[in-house]
Amino acid sequence: MKKLMALTLAALLLLALTACGGNSGGGNSGGDGTFTPSKTVTWTCTSSAGGGSDIFSRKISEIMTNEGLVNGQTIVVSNETDGAGEIGRNKIATMKAGDADYNLLTFNSGDLMPMVQNTKNRAANFRILAIMAVDKQLLFSCPASDSKTDYAKAGGSQDDFAAAIEAAKNGTFVVIGGSKGDDITTYNKLLAEVGLTDAQMSYITYDSTGDAITAALGGNVDFVISKPAAASQYVESGDLTPVLALATERYSGNLADAPTLSEIGDYENVEVPVWRGVAAPASMSDAAVAFWSDALGKVAGTDAWHKEYLELNQLLDQYMDTAAATTYVTDYEADYMAENGIS
Repeated sequence: MKKLMALTLAALLLLALTACGGNSGGGNSGGDGTFTPSKTVTWTCTSSAGGGSDIFSRKISEIMTNEGLVNGQTIVVSNETDGAGEIGRNKIATMKAGDADYNLLTFNSGDLMPMVQNTKNRAANFRILAIMAVDKQLLFSCPASDSKTDYAKAGGSQDDFAAAIEAAKNGTFVVIGGSKGDDITTYNKLLAEVGLTDAQMSYITYDSTGDAITAALGGNVDFVISKPAAASQYVESGDLTPVLALATERYSGNLADAPTLSEIGDYENVEVPVWRGVAAPASMSDAAVAFWSDALGKVAGTDAWHKEYLELNQLLDQYMDTAAATTYVTDYEADYMAENGIS
């Protein structure tokens, strides 16, 4: 009887291990340990539609689909901005194995900064699949808007940021709008360099760059921080004017008229390069990580990526696979936390 019970228990254990699929994470892994998507993929973007992160997410999804990289499956981009994006990031960080293989997350330095400041989540709570590009910012104005700010009412020039600096120093309140993370860091570095405080030139935080641009179009801020991707269509339509390149050199094309900070006064140039990457739940299987990192590498090699995203939005090409990206993000996080006294 004892022998029969032992055999029965052994059989049940074998069935349980078979059902769990070993270490596959619940994905559609083949006998050779590979993964191929067999159902809809959800791509979480923790910024609102129309912002730079949203454009990034949708362009990669589009290329993956058009290039046949996802086995004919659908990729659904889900914009989740609650809690300044932290709820969406935490959902991915804590996701269980199985569904993890079918969930991607747009993750950039502008997401990491507030995450490590405001939550217990760290890069180690995710699988870093790839870094795709490096981005930088500019300041834009909307001269045609029905401006409601003190600076506009005082007749301040919205095409001349040097004039705005002087106005702020002389007591006129100036307002800048932008998104979270790297935009705030850029604003703080800009203020420090020009010798102003937030009581002289304030910052309003929006859920996405798209929301900040909407505020500028409505005359609710004097200037808006944006990367080229989110602002380009408004520059083309004449609704936004680039007034300051937050970089070490001018941009090209329709942004070429924006001077750098050193060109408008006795200042050092200010820039906060932003790496744009893709992450996944920590519980994603190794096979799925390999699949998605490879797929993202193929996206990075397409003409569509270079012409319709990098060149169009004036980003720097900087693809890193999962191994290189994980090392890079881990080091970046450690440096940022050390600089800001975060333990």
